[in-house]
Amino acid sequence: MRVEYREEPCRAALSSVRGMPFAWSLNPYTGCAHRCTFCYVRAFERRADRPAGSDYGRSIRVKVNIAEVLRRELARRSWRGDPVAIGTATDPYQPAEGRYRLTRACIEALAEAANPFNIVTRGPLIVRDVGALAAAARRARVSVSVSIPTLDDGVWRTTEPGTAPPRQRLRALEMLREAGLDAGVAVAPVLPGISDGRDDLAEVVTAARAAGATHVWACVVNLRPGTREHFLAHLAEDRPELLPFYERLYGTRAYPTRQAQERVRSLVAGIRREAPVTRRPVVRPDPRAEQLSLL
Repeated sequence: MRVEYREEPCRAALSSVRGMPFAWSLNPYTGCAHRCTFCYVRAFERRADRPAGSDYGRSIRVKVNIAEVLRRELARRSWRGDPVAIGTATDPYQPAEGRYRLTRACIEALAEAANPFNIVTRGPLIVRDVGALAAAARRARVSVSVSIPTLDDGVWRTTEPGTAPPRQRLRALEMLREAGLDAGVAVAPVLPGISDGRDDLAEVVTAARAAGATHVWACVVNLRPGTREHFLAHLAEDRPELLPFYERLYGTRAYPTRQAQERVRSLVAGIRREAPVTRRPVVRPDPRAEQLSLL
């Protein structure tokens, strides 16, 4: 697939977020070349009247000045040093990052300000920045979640067409942990009837723990309008026998029944408790770094 990259400056780097576990997000790119069939961002793109179907990911906005804008925002007297979530609306380590290095520049800006942040990514390119992440972790709390919904090659190929193989992501996780970073796995999203079996989940969780994951969490796929149509269209091609099942499970809701969600969370929690852990030390911030950043 040919991707167009549009270099466009931004007016703001940090975005205020409501209804999430974090208050601020940061996305150096708009649009994602990974083009996962289940991507929840498609729903927001549709609401913004931007391509959400097969055209999503064909045009990527590159916020070329985002690091400079971020530094100004972090320096404001009104900024309170809240944790920043990177990669909430687009993967910060998608292919464009190899050329533009905007995520790397933002990590350096956050480190200079001793500002805590967390990253969610499917991109093994993150290992390029192990040194920068470790340096940031010595100044503020840093956490990384590598997204690995499945280790099944067939499911991966049909649902995450633009991403690196899951086991390559596991190796990236291992390298992050070897560097002492607080890094774990997001088993997300879990696909009912496809990747929610106990054996499927156990394979991911056990591999994550063996790689030294400090945390493992899971969530079931979110099928808001925009995402729903695209995902179900692909499901009709790959697993048509599951369409009636999804219609019953989801109805008109964005998420399946509470019982279905709790089943996945309970399974993952139980497997996580039982799985042997490869323990490695975690880099912790020096309290003096935050104090100096406030002077």
